Amino acid sequence: MQNRLLRKLAVPAVAVAVSALSLGATAATAAASAPTYTIAYEGPLSGGNAQLGLNMKFAVQLAINQANAGRTFGKLPFQLKFLPSDDQGSATQSPTAAQQVIGDSSVMAVVGPAFSGATKAAEPLYAQAHLATVSPSATAPELAQHGWRNFFRVVADDNAQGPADATFAVKTLKAKTIFSIDDGSAYASGLATAFDNAAKKMGAKVTHQTALGTTQCQAGTGNVQQYSAVATTVKDSKAPVTFYAGYYCDFALLAKSLRAAGYKGTLMSDDGSLDPHYVSEAGAKVANGTFISCACADLSKSAAAAPFAKQFEAIAHFPVGTYSAEAYDATNTIISVMKQLGPKGINRASIVNALHHVTYKGLTKVVHFQANGNIAGTAVYIYHVVKGKIVELGLAP
Repeated sequence: MQNRLLRKLAVPAVAVAVSALSLGATAATAAASAPTYTIAYEGPLSGGNAQLGLNMKFAVQLAINQANAGRTFGKLPFQLKFLPSDDQGSATQSPTAAQQVIGDSSVMAVVGPAFSGATKAAEPLYAQAHLATVSPSATAPELAQHGWRNFFRVVADDNAQGPADATFAVKTLKAKTIFSIDDGSAYASGLATAFDNAAKKMGAKVTHQTALGTTQCQAGTGNVQQYSAVATTVKDSKAPVTFYAGYYCDFALLAKSLRAAGYKGTLMSDDGSLDPHYVSEAGAKVANGTFISCACADLSKSAAAAPFAKQFEAIAHFPVGTYSAEAYDATNTIISVMKQLGPKGINRASIVNALHHVTYKGLTKVVHFQANGNIAGTAVYIYHVVKGKIVELGLAP
C-alpha cells in the first residue's frame, strides 16, 4: 500500500521535472536560434598613434557588451559580436583592414574608420558592399562629398573646426602672424587649409609648410631630429603662434624640436593631438601652454557620463580618452536602428537606409545625420595643457 502511494506521488513529480526540463530546453533553443550579428571597428590599434584608436575600440566593445546584457535597449531579439580591425591609421593598410571586415558576412555595420586618410582609402570598398560606416573621428570635409551613401560621422568636420581654430588664434591669442604646419595626411591637409583661409580672412599673415608625418611615428619609434630643419624655419619666422594639423606622436616630436631650437611662441593643434600621450611624449615642460581643439567635449565632469567612464576603464584599464564617448554613441546609434528593424529586417542595406533617418540621444549629442552623412551640429571645444594636464576651456569662440 505504501509502495503504491509512493508510486502515485512520484508520477506528478516526474511530470513536473520533465516539464521543467522541456521549458529549459525551449529557452535554450530560443536563445540558440536568436541570430547573431557583428559590429566591427576599424582604426589604429598598433603603431605610434594607436592610443587614439584604442580609445574608441573599447568604447565600441563596451556598448556591445551592455546591449547584449539588456542594459541599454532592453532584451534584444539578437546577439551581437565585436570584430576589431587594425589599420594603424594608415591609408595604405586601410583597404586590407576593410576587406577583412567586409569578408565576414555577419558584419552589419562598422564604427570607423577612425582616421580621415584611412576612411578615404577604405570607403569605396565599404560603399560597394553597402556596409554602413559611422566614424567617431574622421573629420576631412571631402569625405562627405563623394556620394557614399553608407558614410556617416558623429563629429563636425574640418570646415567647422578649422575656422573655429583660426578665430581662437587670431581673436583670443591676438596672433597677427601664424606659422601653419600639416603632416601631409588627408585629415591634416583639409584642416590646415580651412584654418589658413579663415585666419587670412581675419587679417592674419599665414606662412604654411607641409612636414610629412614620420615613418618612425607610424612604427612607434619617432626621432625628434627629423624636425630640426622645420623648427629652425619656424623660429626664424618669429610667428607668435604655430598651428600644427596632425597627430600627437609627430606633434610631440615637433614641439620638442621647436623648444630645443629656442622657439618661444604659443603652440596649438587639433583633436589628433588631444591625448595624454602628447604630454608624456613631449614632456610636461614642453607641452605646458599648448592649446588643442576638438569637436568633442570633455565628459569627465558630467554626472550622466560617470557610469560610462567607470565601465569603460573597467574593460580598457585606462581612462576614457579622445573620441571614446563618440565611439560609444556611434555604436549605440547603430544598435538602435538594428533593434528597430528587428531580425527579419536586418541586413547591410537596410541599416544604411535606417541611419539616414535616425535620431538617437547619445552621451555627447543627439545623433541625427544630414543627407551627406555629416552630423547635424558644429560644436568645437578648446583645451589647454596646464601643469602637465589637458583641461577643457570651453566652446571655441
